Amino acid sequence: QVQLVESGGGSVQAGGSLRLSCAASGYTYSNVQMAWFRQAPGKEREGVATIGTTSSTVYADSVKGRFTISRDNAKNTMYLQMNGLKTEDTAMYYCAAKWRFSGRWPTLAAGAYGFWGQGTQVTVSS
Repeated sequence: QVQLVESGGGSVQAGGSLRLSCAASGYTYSNVQMAWFRQAPGKEREGVATIGTTSSTVYADSVKGRFTISRDNAKNTMYLQMNGLKTEDTAMYYCAAKWRFSGRWPTLAAGAYGFWGQGTQVTVSS
């Protein structure tokens, strides 16, 4: 049973920072490609960043230069360091995973990822 658990969300003022974590269990972590998504009220789920099995990364244009995705295979954990937060970054953030041989990568399409966490809320105030 694949399980993903996010943590680290919270409330912060614009310009501040947060670090999200995604702890994984139930499978060989090094064989999965991981990603962060977010969904604001009334909007579609949006891909934020993805990281491959060799730690290659791809970012959405909206977060380039501000967010950094990383993974620690020894700890089965993925991170999202968010700096320079803006009010438009307010959303529920989800981590997601896909098997490395399941479809193409890199991708920020939600439909490509088969495993999801429950989400952690990030609220940025002005």
